[in-house]
Amino acid sequence: MSFVPGNQQRHLRACMVCSIVQVQQRFIREGCPNCEAFLGLQNHPEDVQQCTSQVFEGLITLADPSQSWVARWQRLDGYVPGVYAVKVVGQLPEETVQNIEDAGGRYIPRDGTVHDDDA
Repeated sequence: MSFVPGNQQRHLRACMVCSIVQVQQRFIREGCPNCEAFLGLQNHPEDVQQCTSQVFEGLITLADPSQSWVARWQRLDGYVPGVYAVKVVGQLPEETVQNIEDAGGRYIPRDGTVHDDDA
């Protein structure tokens, strides 16, 4: 994630699947760098609204997710380097959850409702 000027911070959103934090326009322009294959956010502002959230807590900056214990703890290992939210509040549409499962993935909410024992 590049520097975000103070006047743009209110446009930050976190992906509800991987929890990467970007400005809304970057999600629209480029999609999610981790989840684009099954979310398809690029050039779809309505999907960005549904699959990302402005309500998130804490920030983690990961330079090398494959070597980070924090990345493993937050289930971020395997993702691109960047800034991630610790907790993301929101609920994905059921159709999106089905798309993730159809692509062979497993959706684990980032809002703390699923504990590690359940994951």
